[in-house]
Amino acid sequence: MTLDIETFNAAWLGAWSAKDVDKLLCYYSADTVYKDTQTAAGLTGHSQLRPYLEGLFASTPKMIYTPDETWPIPGGFCGRWYCAIGETGLDASMRGFDLCLVRDGKITLNEVYVHLMPA
Repeated sequence: MTLDIETFNAAWLGAWSAKDVDKLLCYYSADTVYKDTQTAAGLTGHSQLRPYLEGLFASTPKMIYTPDETWPIPGGFCGRWYCAIGETGLDASMRGFDLCLVRDGKITLNEVYVHLMPA
């Protein structure tokens, strides 16, 4: 079965917007490796990713992720997104890009690259 990356990406980003840790972990394999600007050395597995996400979500304002484009790559996909930050979505915004390797419908590697957008 081929993964519909556009649908997968939109649902996954929806879980990020909802700050739903349990739902997010369903998108990641048990042995996943996750890297972002705060975890450049990487986090491995749900046991490291769960507390990181819980802390991240507790310390950040409302963030709504909107998918922009996705591209298939060997073993997964890349996806670009926009993020509106704050209760009104006007406090700040980011544009980001995820490199995701996927096995059996689960993300095994997620590298996140972001930058703030001008006001």
